[in-house]
Amino acid sequence: MTMVAAAAWLIAAPAMAERILFVGNSFTFGAGSPVRAYRPDLVRDLNREGIGGVPALFKRFAEQAGQNWDVSLETASGQDFAYHLANKRAQLTGVWDVVVLQDYSTLDKLRPGDASAHVRDAERLAMLFKASNPRVRVLLETTWSRADLTYPAGAPYRGKSIRAMTDDIARGNALAIGNSRDLFAGTVPVGEAWLRAMSQGVADPNPYDGIAFNKINLWTWDHYHASAAGYYLAALVVFGRVTGVDPRTLGIRERAAEDLGLQPQVAVALQRIAAEELGNAGGPRPAR
Repeated sequence: MTMVAAAAWLIAAPAMAERILFVGNSFTFGAGSPVRAYRPDLVRDLNREGIGGVPALFKRFAEQAGQNWDVSLETASGQDFAYHLANKRAQLTGVWDVVVLQDYSTLDKLRPGDASAHVRDAERLAMLFKASNPRVRVLLETTWSRADLTYPAGAPYRGKSIRAMTDDIARGNALAIGNSRDLFAGTVPVGEAWLRAMSQGVADPNPYDGIAFNKINLWTWDHYHASAAGYYLAALVVFGRVTGVDPRTLGIRERAAEDLGLQPQVAVALQRIAAEELGNAGGPRPAR
């Protein structure tokens, strides 16, 4: 091959895809909504369960933004970080460029808000990924508050603001990062974006008293998992945080929203909320 031909081949060769891994549970795979089965052909489900979920939405956004990502997921319903460490090391082992970690929704199943195990196991997972690639960017997702644990009688967050549960998750993530700053690239503020949507009147904060006219219900029927709109917002935040692309650039004709049956105006409103939250967290820029 001549030098000219070699140079031409290098110019024409596609950029190597960055590898991203999503580790989590039903909040990542999209339980309770069509997101669970959304475009599994776009991603690699390392458990071979045919899940698309939030990772497939991320991939769909990336395609539209002209970005090349190799997307994998390892999810298990109702599980925490300790479960993945004990049972899924074979699937998790690999050279990843980015890892998004999503823990159990209350951090500790028996003691909601207790971050002790979360901090310990987040560090262990990050060390596992760093052993294969010291430059991997490990992000901790702050998940949304559960209405089913906030509004009913006897719920652990009964009598508190809807933001209390998200604040607990955020504190847990801050503790993990504070203990091991060299292991983490930051957080993904999904729960905070949900709260922003509620505070701005885009989403209804309490599904137990009915959904106000012209507002979005970010939860699905169990008031625990997300609706398609809720997962869409979550994926937008992940996308903007990981890639640095402003979610608003996806626009009114964004294809995943159309696939899921979301109204164009809803998609645009959620894109704006995600962009504003990421700007509040330091601007839509890639985690480094």
